[in-house]
Amino acid sequence: MGESQSKQESNTRVAQHGSQQDVDPTFQTKRALERERSSPQVEQSFLGQLQSLLGWSSTSKDVPLSQLIREMDHESRRHSHQSKKKLDRSEHISEGTIPEIYEKRKETISHTQSMEQKYLFQNFTKLLLLQKCCPGGSEKLVRESWHPCVPEEGGHMIEIQDLFDPNLDTEKKPQLVIIEGAAGIGKSTLARQVKRAWEEGQLYRDRFQHVFFFSCRELAQCKQLSLAELIAQGQEVLTAPTRQILSRPEKLLFILDGIDEPAWVLEDQNPELCVHWSQAQPVHTLLGSLLGKSILPEASLMLTARTTALQKLIPSLGQPHRVEVLGFSEFERKDYFYKYFAKERNTIIDFNLIGSIPVLLTLCEVPWVCWLLCTCLEKQMQQGEVLSLTSQTTTALCLKYLSLTIPGQHLSTQLRTLCSLAAEGICQRRTLFSKSDLCKQGLAEDAIATFLKIGVLQRQPSSLSYSFAHLCLQEFFAAMSYILEDSEEARGDMGNDRTVETLVERYGRQNLFEAPTVRFLLGLLNTREMREMENIFACKFPWKTKLKLLRSIVGEPFCQPCHLGLFHCLYENQEEELLTETMLCFPLTASGPNHMEATVFQTNVKRLVIQTDMELMVVTFCITFSHVRSLRLKGKGQQEYKLTAPAMVLYRWTPISEASWKVLFSNLKCTRNLEELDLSGNPLSYSAVRSLCTALRQPGCRLKTLWLVDCGLTSRCCSFLASMLSAHSRLAELDLRLNDLGDNGVRQLCEGLRNPACNLSILRLDQASLSEQVITELRALETKNPKLFISSTWMSHMTMPTENTDGEESLTSSKQQQQQSGDKHMEPLGTDDDFWGPSGPVSTEVVDRERNLYRVRLPMAGSYHCPSTGLHFVVTRAVTIEIGFCAWSQFLHETPLQHSHMVAGPLFDIKAEHGAVTAVCLPHFVSLQEGKVDSSLFHVAHFQDHGMVLETPARVEPHFAVLENPSFSPMGVLLRMIPAVGHFIPITSITLIYYRLYLEDITFHLYLVPNDCTIRKAIDEEELKFQFVRINKPPPVDALYVGSRYIVSSSKEVEILPKELELCYRSPRESQLFSEIYVGNIGSGINLQLTDKKYMNLIWEALLKPGDLRPALPRMASAPKDAPALLHFVDQHREQLVARVTSVDPLLDKLHGLVLSEEDYETVRAEATNQDKMRKLFRGSRSWSWDCKDHFYQALKETHPHLIMDLLEKSGGVSVRL
Repeated sequence: MGESQSKQESNTRVAQHGSQQDVDPTFQTKRALERERSSPQVEQSFLGQLQSLLGWSSTSKDVPLSQLIREMDHESRRHSHQSKKKLDRSEHISEGTIPEIYEKRKETISHTQSMEQKYLFQNFTKLLLLQKCCPGGSEKLVRESWHPCVPEEGGHMIEIQDLFDPNLDTEKKPQLVIIEGAAGIGKSTLARQVKRAWEEGQLYRDRFQHVFFFSCRELAQCKQLSLAELIAQGQEVLTAPTRQILSRPEKLLFILDGIDEPAWVLEDQNPELCVHWSQAQPVHTLLGSLLGKSILPEASLMLTARTTALQKLIPSLGQPHRVEVLGFSEFERKDYFYKYFAKERNTIIDFNLIGSIPVLLTLCEVPWVCWLLCTCLEKQMQQGEVLSLTSQTTTALCLKYLSLTIPGQHLSTQLRTLCSLAAEGICQRRTLFSKSDLCKQGLAEDAIATFLKIGVLQRQPSSLSYSFAHLCLQEFFAAMSYILEDSEEARGDMGNDRTVETLVERYGRQNLFEAPTVRFLLGLLNTREMREMENIFACKFPWKTKLKLLRSIVGEPFCQPCHLGLFHCLYENQEEELLTETMLCFPLTASGPNHMEATVFQTNVKRLVIQTDMELMVVTFCITFSHVRSLRLKGKGQQEYKLTAPAMVLYRWTPISEASWKVLFSNLKCTRNLEELDLSGNPLSYSAVRSLCTALRQPGCRLKTLWLVDCGLTSRCCSFLASMLSAHSRLAELDLRLNDLGDNGVRQLCEGLRNPACNLSILRLDQASLSEQVITELRALETKNPKLFISSTWMSHMTMPTENTDGEESLTSSKQQQQQSGDKHMEPLGTDDDFWGPSGPVSTEVVDRERNLYRVRLPMAGSYHCPSTGLHFVVTRAVTIEIGFCAWSQFLHETPLQHSHMVAGPLFDIKAEHGAVTAVCLPHFVSLQEGKVDSSLFHVAHFQDHGMVLETPARVEPHFAVLENPSFSPMGVLLRMIPAVGHFIPITSITLIYYRLYLEDITFHLYLVPNDCTIRKAIDEEELKFQFVRINKPPPVDALYVGSRYIVSSSKEVEILPKELELCYRSPRESQLFSEIYVGNIGSGINLQLTDKKYMNLIWEALLKPGDLRPALPRMASAPKDAPALLHFVDQHREQLVARVTSVDPLLDKLHGLVLSEEDYETVRAEATNQDKMRKLFRGSRSWSWDCKDHFYQALKETHPHLIMDLLEKSGGVSVRL
């Protein structure tokens, strides 16, 4: 009984000493230490057990945890003693003096910097801090839940000492730092730590001479204050006269904690009207002037506020440092539990919180929830209950807290009153209540005392006011009040409407689902939680009315199913029926083309920025109830695959904890519609891979494709993967490239692949580092299982330059260097695809022919033009540019622009170093010579991570549109259509002719298409599948019109099917229209013609001669994945070439220097006979690229033309690569 009473009093102290915004976990450290010292005999035994529970390793080099905490407690008591000394000092200090404690710190700080920083991180609660990008003021102040703009950089993690570091772009030290974050995440804790660290000489002593801390909820109680009075309130001890303090405003820091809590409007005033620092003025005016720099413009400020409140409160804050508090890391969560339960040995160890309930551990990234969970466990221990927390949501945890802390149902009436007080305070934005406020509401004296004792309420030490232990707790009680209103009788739809209107009025439509009160309300409307409320309040609720209220909130017209706040609400609710109803309405496209040229249009790939484990958990939980088929958790530098729509891409720039991986993979056990998962670029630990494979083995998991490129996997992980392959019948594609699996790991995979239950059809892994024995084993597997395709091709996505602009080596990983130097599929294109610049032609390399990815390294500043593609770059320095050919249909599908704009040129996915390209010329096929098209109708479409944005080009030339200082993404030219003009847009078109030789006749294919290099390339590849060769002939001279029809005719009797061609635009991925022409005997040649069907005028003709049918330099195209590899011409005819080449030395002379090194050249020549020389040459050709074999073919054609022609005629054609 005594122990129970002691712990209840201790809880009250926690509430009283905690922040008004955040409960300070460091207070629990001291509490735990006091209890630990009372039982020193069991200390080491317990510490060892707890370290085992939390998964911490212990080595001889580690400092014992007990010693570490004792040191922290010693330091804490020492600083407390020093603070007491400060309070005893006189408030009036002569000018020019500094308090002794500060002066001593100043003398020693330079000598003990490293030691004190180490102490800082031991003694302070360490929170995850993300400094957010805000370039040029272009990014919105508030990080919205559904991001209309996904930045390329998500910011970077910092420490507490980095808050006032210079901006990376401007090198200027910030005057304003905004600490933002979700409710209860630790903003106030951080602000107090800054003040304390400065007082103790550990932070910012060189920058600030005075630091003032203000709780805005307490300031709001004052109607008027002078600047002098404000400064006096911000210090425990006045360290100098006000005049002296204000004499150096650049050395002042004002910390305004919870600036969003009071119901005030912070208005700046005219500097000329500012009153003297000794004259009183309204508090909101005084603070507004500080923020607006009307007074003390050189002073620095630190604000804390919830993220959703910033933009509404402060319209303009210039260029602040924005730092988002992300809560506890996983280690800090575990550390918190240790410090809280340092005495409860066997009981808490038996309750394996860390291992068995990862959801709870994820919820505890919020410090307030950490305190709540520990309090619940402590109450269960005090009451002698078996520890069994099954809560999956914060709402359920709050109800558990109530059921454990409220002493019996006799307080239910007073509890209702407390809920009404909370709701009234939330509506009025009040968090402090006087004694009379509590009495007016109907709270009895004994009830107030009870609520203070159990820690629900706390008395403010600096006033006679009361508040809830935490603002989140007040919001939870407010949410209960909406459930409790008229609970004995149904209120009907009108009552529900009033509830929704009240919530919208308080939080606004945009931020409704971000409000903790609304999230708690949705959580309370869960069937299980409503039963728990009925037990607590001893009443029954009208269920049908509550269900209607639930749908009234979620079914509001402003509800966005892709809104992160709504995901939180749905997670709190957990009702499968509501989740299914809402998530099946997941939008595939945005609605309404308002402000078409400036608005961002969403595509059928949704993108969302998540920063915390909690956000990742709620999003992945909700999308398992949706239509989403593909999910990508974007890692850094990963390969981009085309996702199957509808798809979602999650962006995250902070580490993912082990508990969060477990929760994510647990959600995969029943995926409903989810079939593709891309985790590439995200490091996966051994335990994470084990959790993933366990989920994939579940019958309810429907994943078919899994991408794990560059996830840090090792051979140790392969046993889980192999076991999964043996058990999971649905997985068809697995990508394991850029992982160090080794021979042992791949052998384990082979065991899984041999299992009859394995249905994997595509496996991608790196084979360059594997032994010949393992590679042979893989080939044997492919032979035995024809359905299995094992690929080792790496399709590089990121450009990794080996030298920077200063001529210094860039820092690239060994793995990246290996991929660059060892890429056997990197090959130059033909000269037609060269870029012509100041120093002549620059060759273009093939990165991945199958995915149409190319790379060009421009060696110096200047202008470069590619005749084949029509691209033109103006660069300021040497730069590497990646170019991908894309299809418009992939991006324009179901967007409003497909009805208002027409495609006017090819679509490219261009990537280049930021700032290196000052202009890009994008080709278009609209004819400007006709004078029928206004150049102002041209726009450049950018398909960025969030969707599509239209940009007006700097100028439009006859064949291209110029974009200056471009940012790169998939981009191309669109033309806005005018209804009166319709389809009468003049188009620059081309004709493409292909042929194939047979023994008896020739077949031609004739195309008429817009002059689009991506269409031309797609046709080339399609014709190549049937071994057709293109003949180059001039295009039509005049512009043609889309939709017009043209008659195909010939000067000889030939078969033409069909005899008409229509000029139309079709995406490169669609089948193109063509006429097939059969010629029995070409004779001396034939003349092909195109005639306008309507006006019967000749628009194009071409003469085809027998000489045109000699194929150009043969090149091999990539075959489809399911097709066997197509051999090069020289490999197809190896036997004939070895036997029939009679002059080898002239052939070797032509290859010398281009293909053969001096040593190779002499080695081949040393053979005795021509046949032996050719065999030796072919033996060396195994390592040749396609380009080398092209040179070999050209040399054969020049030295043995009759032999090559004979082989071509007998084979009936030639395989070419275009």
